[in-house]
Amino acid sequence: QVQLVESGGGLVQAGESLTISCAASGVMDGLRGMGWSRGTPGRMRESIAFMSQVGSITYQNSVKGRFTISRDIEKNTVTLQMDNLKAEDTGLYYCYALFPRSHPTYGRGIQVTVSA
Repeated sequence: QVQLVESGGGLVQAGESLTISCAASGVMDGLRGMGWSRGTPGRMRESIAFMSQVGSITYQNSVKGRFTISRDIEKNTVTLQMDNLKAEDTGLYYCYALFPRSHPTYGRGIQVTVSA
């Protein structure tokens, strides 16, 4: 059983920066990568950043150039540095871990609110 715990969310103003982190524990055998997804009112949760075990990174277009994902492979942590935040970045941010032949495992989520 894998557990993911997010930290670092909060309220910021538009244009400011915020860093959120996630620590994973449990059996991590076969892990393919870790990332962040975001859920906003009226929209399904969607992946915004992902880093594979070999360092390949993908971003959703809406966060490219503003968000940076990083990982500590040995410690099984993943961090998302968010710069130049916008009001539309407001939402619940979920850390997730990807394993082969299964759905992603998600954390409970952490709220990020950006005031205009």
